[in-house]
Amino acid sequence: MLEKKDIERIADLASIKLSDSEAEKFAGQLDGILQYVDKIKEVDTEDLKPTLYPVSLENIFREDEVRPSLDREKVLTNAPEEKDGQFRVPRIMGE
Repeated sequence: MLEKKDIERIADLASIKLSDSEAEKFAGQLDGILQYVDKIKEVDTEDLKPTLYPVSLENIFREDEVRPSLDREKVLTNAPEEKDGQFRVPRIMGE
């Protein structure tokens, strides 16, 4: 079982300040989590193949194909401001 001093050491490593009551509270909570992890470790996974996804996925990418793009002049008609054939927008960073 984790003790208050263990939690204080972990808090120190994480640069977190805890009160005495918080350290005692977290000791109990973290101990419960670690007990649950130990229970999960008991599951027999010897014959299971590692997997990234629970459902098999197929390649959903399409082949690249050249298609005509939008007409620049037509697109720029919607621009509040344009310069040299490009959208002009206000700066969001300092001058």
